[in-house]
Amino acid sequence: MIRGYSDHAANERTFLAWLRTGIAVIAFGFVVEKFNLFVLTIASTAAIDAARRSQLERLSGPFGDYEGLALILIGVIVVIIAAVRFARTRRLLDDEEVHPASGSRIELVLTAVLALVVAGFSVYLVLYHAIS
Repeated sequence: MIRGYSDHAANERTFLAWLRTGIAVIAFGFVVEKFNLFVLTIASTAAIDAARRSQLERLSGPFGDYEGLALILIGVIVVIIAAVRFARTRRLLDDEEVHPASGSRIELVLTAVLALVVAGFSVYLVLYHAIS
């Protein structure tokens, strides 16, 4: 039996939870990017009038080129940090020496960044619908 198996299993579960979160953020970034591309493609067709074209271009927003890419990059950063934390915790669990628990600053920062991104998108959607 592996020494400290339950600790290693908990470490792996935590890693997998962060990995799922990172993959979900990356997938959402791809969805946002594809939606913006779809909206801009529809706006560039000749079959719609100028007012409708303007409305579709506004839907893409001023950050249309960057919001999907930003989400993808945040997701990749979450996955990288999760892998580093997993490896570090695994190494500490295998060590015979007793180590103090490290702070959770990275998790708090990542959570705050994700919360700010969600809040920003929410405000953007509310303001867009208020203008339209």
